[in-house]
Amino acid sequence: MKLGIIIYSTDAETIWNAFRLGNFALKAGDQVSVFLLAKGVECASLSSEPFDVVGQMKALSEHGGQILACGTCLKMRNSGGTELCPLSTMKDLYELVKDADKVVSF
Repeated sequence: MKLGIIIYSTDAETIWNAFRLGNFALKAGDQVSVFLLAKGVECASLSSEPFDVVGQMKALSEHGGQILACGTCLKMRNSGGTELCPLSTMKDLYELVKDADKVVSF
């Protein structure tokens, strides 16, 4: 299965659980793509005890998952893409939704 996850929250626990789902799906043999949208592009700065958001993000990336971050949303926050969360476009989000078998949002 191709799983698409869209994250638009800044709640550390919610984001942590979204990435936990993605990591579980990868271990089950699925393909996982995550798109960070709106406030979700801030997720790498939200790690807090006991929610290791960045650790979950790194695990997803290291196990073959893809993380993309909305370029427009990043620019509105005077930020840019990173190696972990490369700058992406609405076209990338469209392709994720179009190609995924299932899409969930957090």
